[in-house]
Amino acid sequence: MIHFQEVSKHYETHTALRKVSFSIEKAEMVFITGPSGSGKSTLLKMIYLAEIPDEGNITVAEWQTNRLKESQIAMFRRHIGVVFQDFRLLNNRNIFENVALALRIRGVEERELKSRVFESLKIANLRHKADCFPQTLSGGEQQRVSIARAIVSEPMIILADEPTGNVDPETSEGIMKTFKDINARGSTILIATHNRELYKHSGRRIFKLEAGNFIGEEIG
Repeated sequence: MIHFQEVSKHYETHTALRKVSFSIEKAEMVFITGPSGSGKSTLLKMIYLAEIPDEGNITVAEWQTNRLKESQIAMFRRHIGVVFQDFRLLNNRNIFENVALALRIRGVEERELKSRVFESLKIANLRHKADCFPQTLSGGEQQRVSIARAIVSEPMIILADEPTGNVDPETSEGIMKTFKDINARGSTILIATHNRELYKHSGRRIFKLEAGNFIGEEIG
């Protein structure tokens, strides 16, 4: 599903990733861990083409990303949902509209749009908050809205960058349960985190990064 082959990313002041190789299979849930600055966010950004590798090849499903034309990138991204640490919700729109926005942009018919939005909110345990605005929700609820927004398009892949970084441990547990439920429905999930509690005893593969280097994997 996701394959990195000798992938490197260089900036003027440092190398973010250095000859990284790994494979993730369809419907796996995998964690990437490492200290701040180890390259976790850069790795995720290269999967959805917010960053372009300087060396190596990335394959996502049937796409070899370095061969995609500019006109193909938007369509490619429709197959990937992204959950950000800082939520990135629109405070002037209610929860329903925050989740529905991507579908509206694509011109999805209203009846289907409503069905998909309410189903996504149900999975995130937020169906009862559809008419609320982001600033009235807790941090954990806002993060679950961002998860609902990421899955509403029924993507093959979910990428999550420190999804529990702004919430308490009890809320983190609920967010991880949501990810497990989504994974059980067949989505491939890649979670970047420095929090060992998220993957301890998970039975999932853990990819370890340090200073841009892939230093191995273990089972949580």
